Amino acid sequence: MARQSGTSEEYARPIRRLLVGVLVLVLFAFFLLWRVDSPRAERFRAALVDAVVPSMDWALVPVARTVEMVQGVQSYARLQQQNQDLRRELQQMKAWKEAALQLEQENAKLLDLNKVKLDPALTVVTGQVLADSGSPFRQSVLLNVGAARDGIMDGWAVTDGLGLVGRVSGVGQKSSRVLLLTDSASRVPVNIQPSGQRAMLAGDNSALPVLEFIEIPEEVRPGDRVVSSGDGGVFPAGLLVGNVVLARDGRLRLRLSADYERLEYLRVLRTQRSSQVDGTSDLIGPLLPETGALLDDDDQEAADG
Repeated sequence: MARQSGTSEEYARPIRRLLVGVLVLVLFAFFLLWRVDSPRAERFRAALVDAVVPSMDWALVPVARTVEMVQGVQSYARLQQQNQDLRRELQQMKAWKEAALQLEQENAKLLDLNKVKLDPALTVVTGQVLADSGSPFRQSVLLNVGAARDGIMDGWAVTDGLGLVGRVSGVGQKSSRVLLLTDSASRVPVNIQPSGQRAMLAGDNSALPVLEFIEIPEEVRPGDRVVSSGDGGVFPAGLLVGNVVLARDGRLRLRLSADYERLEYLRVLRTQRSSQVDGTSDLIGPLLPETGALLDDDDQEAADG
């Protein structure tokens, strides 16, 4: 057995050398052929290319598929970037749309009214979301603005620049907690437009809070805009909250305008507290003395007669 393997190795080694030598000669001949500059060599090269290249299409298929795959991946990356840019522009357009609608409504009201004393402009404190403590039982976020430096107070409204997000519920020296509208402890009085129906927006730890205590539910339609009513002095009136939707369970819910998936920077509205009215004398007026004491004798006789 050892003799047969040695014999086969003795025959195989010269054959390999011969094949390598022939391959080198063929490649060298091709090199010379491609380097020769003559019409006959050019015709031979053209005939060789015409004979070999069409039959080598199968070898070019993987290369073509690989190139198409790379181009597809690059195209997908460009589409993803364009999609993100369009989402960002759409969010900005929603903000401009809401601003235009508010200006249109305010203009319509001012055309109907004259010498109206408007509320003072709200000042804004912008804070960054430090942590999201959202859970199945509580929906809130933590901001990096507090009472010491920014004067944040409990109950102030918080927006994301487009729609109402919640209210301040807990203030520290350098941070504050915002209770979101989706929390089960959140209750916000709202106004449904254009019907003017008043309702209560109640969070239930879902993405679509419930509209409760609607005055006339038959006048409310899906798609109606909902803004804060200002009742109770919790929130300023006219803040955009969302749009009415009809849920699968048949209840009227609210699709919030605030982008809860991207709560990065929030705006806290400094609300000026309304002045308290002490006593009732200024409203009712001074008490009048008894009527009989003011009548003189002649008037008393005329009244008796």
